[in-house]
Amino acid sequence: MTQRKAVIIPSVLLSLCALAATTPAMGATAHGSPAPASKAFAAWRHGESVVAGIDRSSHTLRTTNPAGSLRDLDALGRMLKSAEVVGLGEATHGSRDFFRMKHRVFRYLVEKKGFRTFSLELPWSSGVRIDEYVVQGRGNLKDIAREEFQGSYRIWNNQDYIDLITWMRDYNLQHPGDPVRFMGDDMGYAGPELYARVIDHVSQKYPRLLKQVTELYRGLAPTTDAGTFAEEYAKLPLSERKERARRTGKVYDLLRAQRPGRGDTRNHLWMTRHALAIHQMARGFAFDFGDEAQIAQMMRLRDQVMAENVEWWHRHTRNKILLSAHNTHVSYDSFDARYPKTQGAFLRDALGSRYAGIGFSFYKGSFKAFGTDDNVIRTYHVDGAKPDSNEQTLDKARQDDYILDMRTAPGPVREWLDKERVTWNIGAGWPDPVEYTAALGKAYDILIHLHDIQATTYLGTP
Repeated sequence: MTQRKAVIIPSVLLSLCALAATTPAMGATAHGSPAPASKAFAAWRHGESVVAGIDRSSHTLRTTNPAGSLRDLDALGRMLKSAEVVGLGEATHGSRDFFRMKHRVFRYLVEKKGFRTFSLELPWSSGVRIDEYVVQGRGNLKDIAREEFQGSYRIWNNQDYIDLITWMRDYNLQHPGDPVRFMGDDMGYAGPELYARVIDHVSQKYPRLLKQVTELYRGLAPTTDAGTFAEEYAKLPLSERKERARRTGKVYDLLRAQRPGRGDTRNHLWMTRHALAIHQMARGFAFDFGDEAQIAQMMRLRDQVMAENVEWWHRHTRNKILLSAHNTHVSYDSFDARYPKTQGAFLRDALGSRYAGIGFSFYKGSFKAFGTDDNVIRTYHVDGAKPDSNEQTLDKARQDDYILDMRTAPGPVREWLDKERVTWNIGAGWPDPVEYTAALGKAYDILIHLHDIQATTYLGTP
């Protein structure tokens, strides 16, 4: 097995950035001969007008700390207008400032804009457990985090997300009639409780199907920890993974075809969705991870699934949602060839202007990431943005941290934002030899820029 294929198996369902150690540099910018002096001067003047325009149109961000005043986020509230699903990205998967800012924005949206659900790039079944904790107080949060934040998702076992989930639980204790909720929208794992709930539902409501459903699910529910299960599942023969997907799809089809009894419509709706989540996981693993084209198809399916899960939750709970994911997922215009269509693009197709995408940028700082050679989580640091990058110009603004509505920025700024250039795009794995490029104005509606970021406090096993 090549190093590239070895890295794919544990990490592919969180971020393909983790397998870039042996990937050719895509989107690398070429440098030609120096421009004539007159053109260089014009470019300098244009750069100055861009920075001046950013200064005039951006709004200073006072802090990323979720506690305290939210007044500086009123500008963001005006930018979001009537958005009902807000995608909030992150330029790394392991920096506390991004996570704390998500907590802060969610708190603002809950208190000022009526949002009620936080959605994370996390399996549906893990989200169910956390939702039951924040709404009902069921279970112990540290145990849930240890058991659910595993494998590729173990990066979420950090102090900042524990703080956010704890805040959600505290909020619900004070507002029991109007709770905030937590959802996982991803497809990388389906816990044993989902299988048990579906089988129990069939046993009670459709006993004639019990034998068939039990047989279809036989041997599929996890019997190990989540990380081990995902790693071992990915190593099964492709033919077996495809057969498992056929079986899970059959259960979903059977449930979807049933007419619920009186008073059971909502329960049946959720049980059918649990069956779909099981099938989504099986479909995601039913690709050939040794085939580049198959990996791209799987990543497209993954972003489509995440978008469909969020849209379904929004439609059936009537909750406004803050969606947390990597910059790549919440964007409209993928700047990574391994992501043919993004979650943000799918949501814009489904929701139109009711979806808004917010990207993060940063100049320098530290982050936690998987080592691309050994899959061990450790702290990494980058000293500063690359020359001629998006972040180098963004960081020339007077304020260190700010919010910019790219849709209403001055003309020179919008023109600059619509051009593709080198950008930070740090995912699950590091080091990453790929030099990513992006046109920020085509990727998001709003940008939050931070000058300096720090690594999150990781609580799990490296």
